[in-house]
Amino acid sequence: MYLTQGLHRSLRHSPDEPATIFGDRVRSFAEQADRAARLAGGLRSLGVSDGERVAILGLNSDRYVELLLAIPWANGIVNPLNIRWHPSEMVYALRDSDTSILVVDDTFAPLVPELLDGHPGLRAVVLAADGPPPEGALHYEALMEVAQPVPDARRGGDAVAAVMYTGGTTGHPKGVALTHANLLTSVLGTQATCSVVRPCGRVLHAAPLFHMLGLHTWASQSIVGGTHVIVPKFDPEDVMAAIDRHRVTSIVVVPTMLQAIVDHPQLTTYDLTSVTTLAYGASPVTEALLERAMHAFPHADFVQVYGMTELGSISALTGEDHRRGDRLRSAGRPAAHAEVRVVDGDGVELPRGTVGEVAARGGNVMAGYWGDPDATAAAVRDGWLHTGDAAYMDDDGYIFIVDRIKDMIITGGENVYSAEVENALGCHPAVAACAVIGLPDDAWGERVHAVVTPRPDADVTPDELIRHTRCLVAAYKAPRSVELVDALPLSGAGKVLKRELRARYIAPASGREAAIG
Repeated sequence: MYLTQGLHRSLRHSPDEPATIFGDRVRSFAEQADRAARLAGGLRSLGVSDGERVAILGLNSDRYVELLLAIPWANGIVNPLNIRWHPSEMVYALRDSDTSILVVDDTFAPLVPELLDGHPGLRAVVLAADGPPPEGALHYEALMEVAQPVPDARRGGDAVAAVMYTGGTTGHPKGVALTHANLLTSVLGTQATCSVVRPCGRVLHAAPLFHMLGLHTWASQSIVGGTHVIVPKFDPEDVMAAIDRHRVTSIVVVPTMLQAIVDHPQLTTYDLTSVTTLAYGASPVTEALLERAMHAFPHADFVQVYGMTELGSISALTGEDHRRGDRLRSAGRPAAHAEVRVVDGDGVELPRGTVGEVAARGGNVMAGYWGDPDATAAAVRDGWLHTGDAAYMDDDGYIFIVDRIKDMIITGGENVYSAEVENALGCHPAVAACAVIGLPDDAWGERVHAVVTPRPDADVTPDELIRHTRCLVAAYKAPRSVELVDALPLSGAGKVLKRELRARYIAPASGREAAIG
């Protein structure tokens, strides 16, 4: 199978039905297919061929969706850049993947000179917007107008579809190479388990399309057929207005988005009853928030999807599970396409109720980390991808996530790796030692918190350290709070004991205590 397959199917079945709705602009499947073929021809004219990487840097739009189709149509690989990154992180991803074409929208066009300076290997820059392109760049619509439509390369199967960069414990992002088969296995297996989207339905893209959550949602609705309603970025009132106006049937969000919707003072002024499925994922959610959200969306089945960039989804807490209400803290049971087990440090499966690391295998597991066979071998062992998440599985096969082995912090649905932030903090001349942990936060799920030991003769403030870190990494990765201490707790081997740091701030959880494996 291949990612453009859904478009070909919809073109035959419903050519005049809306494929995308973006503001007041509506495009049918017939228009979408023609534009994808012409855009692919334009990309071919720029040298895109077998496996060439094309980066997208922009807010959600109907053009972003066209690119997700046109790039594989031209036999290329999609490299969606995180719009919240610092430009230096964007440059790293462009250079690491040797991306040759960059498509930007008008929001990020001012970054083009800096990105070109950092990665001279960019052969062309294309502006996907209505205004004039920056100097030296091509215009998206003009490129499409002069290009001849080309046949779909039908790039699919084990060919790489996307390189998606995620944070890394080494301090640099890692490129996750995902094949068409990886993505579609995850999509179809999830649909078979819990039907996040429905055929001929309307899905709202509130999550960013550069994120696995957004990409997975797009691929799901594309393959079953239906309309993509798109907002540029998340704004709770814009989301509610879009649901009301376009009678959206499915929406996929991170919990911070859900919180913003149910807390909005205008919540009751919009009709949200068209939503029949509300899926959430990417970070923990509280039972109190779920109860309020169920009241706000009275006709919706709630679905939690658990996964990660390296494997899409692996488990789901279904609508029936939510209605029953006795396992709302669970990440659900393994989806139809995935084998999941909880293992010890040697990869041996642990007894039910024992905490260990979540490992998964199946056709959804990534092809590997781009250009990094050592990191791939460390993550995928004997076919099992080791997620770095600590969890236990109950007697009925429900997965309960209890911690993140790799010290990953999830804030606002974005992954933050503590080592990356620690590296940035450590560059400050006043810092002798530091440790970064995640603390519970009502608005963001978790907030990044830094504990810093200053050098003896240094005079530094928490605000200064936060500003310093923001100059080196994306703003969402920078600490939201900093504490200055005389010393960090260390193990006998000299490692920082982060569990002791967390214990200072987080009260022990009540209820069932799982055994430690």
